[in-house]
Amino acid sequence: MQPYEERLTAPRSWWFIALLVGVALALILLPLGTVPMLAGLVGGAALAAVAVSSYGSVRIRVVGGALVAGDARIPVEALGTPEVLGAEEARAWRTYKADTRAFMLLRGYVPTAVRIEVTDPGDPTPYVYLSTRTPEKLAAALQAVRA
Repeated sequence: MQPYEERLTAPRSWWFIALLVGVALALILLPLGTVPMLAGLVGGAALAAVAVSSYGSVRIRVVGGALVAGDARIPVEALGTPEVLGAEEARAWRTYKADTRAFMLLRGYVPTAVRIEVTDPGDPTPYVYLSTRTPEKLAAALQAVRA
């Protein structure tokens, strides 16, 4: 059983912007006729929707004794105590406090995050920064797997 799973979906406004991309492409192709305009509307909106969907499809899971964040799979034994970050502290850790060696799965539209020290001496990554809408639940799930 999975104690935690979250998908960092893109906000609804991004889907509206994807539609507007299709409308803009349709207006660009309007002088070429109705068929190219409709093709631009459908094609532009579809391509923009695919981009929004792929960006918003990243998942964070705690499963099988490991933290799975995007493409990364990190054993919980290699992680320290999770630190729940509020909006201001999360912004600080993704800007001026950030370390270039850190693994960061961040989404600008998610204000809160969790920061977890990497305790594996063979790993040069100092910490893992994960944007999450429910940082307390993620930290609790990591602590539950560790116990």
